[in-house]
Amino acid sequence: MSDDLQYKIRKTVGNATYIVPENILLSTLLTELSNMFLKNRLSISSYDLPNPSESALDDGGNRLILEELAYDRSRLAAEVSMSLALNSDQRTVYDTVIRNIARRESFVYFVAGHGGTGKTFLWRTILAKLRSLDHIVLAVASSGVASLLLPGGRTAHSRFKIPLDVHETSICSIVRGTMLVALIERTSLVIWDEAPMTHRFSFEALDRTLRDLLSTKEPTNAAKPFGRLPILFGGDFRQVLPVVQGADRSQILNASLIRSPLWKHVKVFKLTINMRLTNPALSPSERQRMAEFAQWLLDVGDGNILAHRKEGETEDTWINIPGDIAILPENDNIAAIIATVYTNFENSYSLVSYRAERCIACPVNAVVDEVNELMVERIPGSSREYRSFDQIANSMEQPADFEMLYPPEVLNSIVLNNYPQHLLTLKIDTPVVLLRNIDQAQGLCNGTRLLIKRLGDRVLEAEIMTGTKNGMLVRIPRIVLNGTSPRWPFTLQRRQFPIRVCYATTINK
Repeated sequence: MSDDLQYKIRKTVGNATYIVPENILLSTLLTELSNMFLKNRLSISSYDLPNPSESALDDGGNRLILEELAYDRSRLAAEVSMSLALNSDQRTVYDTVIRNIARRESFVYFVAGHGGTGKTFLWRTILAKLRSLDHIVLAVASSGVASLLLPGGRTAHSRFKIPLDVHETSICSIVRGTMLVALIERTSLVIWDEAPMTHRFSFEALDRTLRDLLSTKEPTNAAKPFGRLPILFGGDFRQVLPVVQGADRSQILNASLIRSPLWKHVKVFKLTINMRLTNPALSPSERQRMAEFAQWLLDVGDGNILAHRKEGETEDTWINIPGDIAILPENDNIAAIIATVYTNFENSYSLVSYRAERCIACPVNAVVDEVNELMVERIPGSSREYRSFDQIANSMEQPADFEMLYPPEVLNSIVLNNYPQHLLTLKIDTPVVLLRNIDQAQGLCNGTRLLIKRLGDRVLEAEIMTGTKNGMLVRIPRIVLNGTSPRWPFTLQRRQFPIRVCYATTINK
């Protein structure tokens, strides 16, 4: 009977090798026995059997909780040993977090560290330790790519139902009585990586939502940041800040987490040791060159590099890049950067490793599109065009002739950020980036890079190029995406494959 119950729970989780926790399996078994006794007008207590645990029984029926308890304990135990490799900065954060979780204390921490200081290693070590102790830890990130680096990672927006169009009074779309609420109530810690990329309104929306949900059983939680749920943020404010369309410097800074009223509750830890420089495989010259580049990046981020302005500009935003890391073309800038990044393209374009190691980061979408069009033309073979179906989303406020004012040709011409184009031109072995979360458990989330392998009528077959699912073949369907812009008085609905070619991509992506 226990084998049957274990099979049912594994089917619920969607993991045929899932080892069901003993307390959940026991409570589920006792419940089944109790129901059988009741049908025969008997009581389970008459046979000296214990009553099932209500909390374990609730966990056994909650797919989200089961997923968070489904980690391989032997693998977790091995990963816990990684704590021995923590440096002094990392050890301070690790010990503080583990100690406070054991004491059931609330906190909001921010771990600040530039690239190479081992934030991801620290997250993985904390996750392994707490999960090995049966704690539920929700690992989220501001971008899909960053979330793939965390075991069980999700984007923060998908995990907590944060609105895409967030404002100062937004709340998360979490409904009381759902599995997600039960999961949050059982959660011991939230780790949020790359937090500086997210608009502060998103954090404030989550704060309002958690205060409301977690005060149902404990009213005092309504007055605590994030409803007293421990939060561990991480990131680097020198890197990409929230993208605010048409904003100036002050407006972008105002959208940052440090300008939120929540920031006064945050305790900051700093990681300063560059772990990449401690690699024993580096030669002295390589270590020196890497150290000089790392220091230059820090100086740029800290504003220590002399900046200047061009004629007609009001702010000093231009800096000189050292010649040893700059490309100085004589005429065609785009051709020069393509030739430098995509060397030996004709002989290597179909190799996943070649594509996964190369990408051109651009500041604006117009340059991204120009580079991608040029690169697709260079791929041998015939191309296939996929056109979207565009329409205006229904609204009670629209006049009767509204759609006549915006015919399909106008809708097709609209280009939005993080949104598929109307005309998508693809060839076999074209690299693309996913623009929406489709199935994060399979590695298909916003930012995942794929290599097109088959051009179907209704679906595309592609190979995942990055992350833990590297090499897996997946199918991408057309979906309906909604998009808005201050330029247009309506919401655009576009049915298209949620991808863009990604020989080049924006810095933010």
